[in-house]
Amino acid sequence: MMTRSEFKFAYLQPLFADVERVRGEGAYRQLPAPQPSSSLATDDAPLGMYSASTLIRNSYSAGVAHADALRRLVHAGEVDPQSPWTLMRGALENFATAVWILGGNDRTERRRRTLALWREDMRNRAQHEEDTDHQPGPGGKTGRERRQDIADLALSLGIPTTSLSKPEAGKVIGEAAEDAGLKAREVSAAWRAASGFAHGRYWPNLRASMPIDAVRSGPDHYLMALVIDEDQHRPLTRHTRTLLHRLHDRYQARATAH
Repeated sequence: MMTRSEFKFAYLQPLFADVERVRGEGAYRQLPAPQPSSSLATDDAPLGMYSASTLIRNSYSAGVAHADALRRLVHAGEVDPQSPWTLMRGALENFATAVWILGGNDRTERRRRTLALWREDMRNRAQHEEDTDHQPGPGGKTGRERRQDIADLALSLGIPTTSLSKPEAGKVIGEAAEDAGLKAREVSAAWRAASGFAHGRYWPNLRASMPIDAVRSGPDHYLMALVIDEDQHRPLTRHTRTLLHRLHDRYQARATAH
């Protein structure tokens, strides 16, 4: 049994302050487009509509929205034991993805990461099109057709299609964590607990929640009252904020400098 409790959220305030700074009138302020002469713009030049900056900026915006949703939930006094994990997981994954794209060791690797993510994006789009019987309008292309376009583009850039397999979330998060100066295992552990809550798994209740009461519900069974364990959630929040700052720094440098 999960229950709400008084939530001491002081450790969330630094991240919440970061989010509040990008809130505007009815929208969040976006990352600026890369300057034409910048390193990021050079990465993007041959990619056309499949640019790295599009994915980075979209991931950033989604992560900010997840973090801000938690901020609003906390300020409303409606904190349950699962949503803080789920929302922070979303923010961490979003910021980590953007850091991962920015962090390739060379231009070819950064383009490979970008096209691999776009190709997976179009695979998911194709699945949705098939589920909904959607057909593109005149001159449009299906997700499957765009996947082939991405593969052809990669080959034209000397990137083998065999290297465009689905980016695995765990690997993306681990590599982004190291890029941000974090310990990959620690970030992965916090992310796995958060993912467990997001998917309704049983084990995170035992490893990352705090029991506050128990009643016998049968001869050999007890019903446990659980609340969020702030000591377990705190590292996830810290990692998420570190990745956000790394994203800001790397994007600023790559989007403005040659």
